[in-house]
Amino acid sequence: MDMGRESRWEKDAMTVEIVFALVTATALAAVVFAVALALALILGVSDPLRNGLLVGGGLLGAAAGVWRLVRVLRRFDAQRRGGH
Repeated sequence: MDMGRESRWEKDAMTVEIVFALVTATALAAVVFAVALALALILGVSDPLRNGLLVGGGLLGAAAGVWRLVRVLRRFDAQRRGGH
């Protein structure tokens, strides 16, 4: 037996969870950036303000994506360690 080693099922579950975390983090980041882009286009703001909105939207999107990625993976790790 493989005492102390992860089974194939555990490795597959981990891979699925990582892909899920990456996809949802990317989707969240894209939505946050799209909102900033939509605001810039709808409001018809000046170039410097539009650039600021887009940079801010990109930064907020990246932060939201990283937050989602970490949250999903930490939850999975807690469940795995708890035996759920």
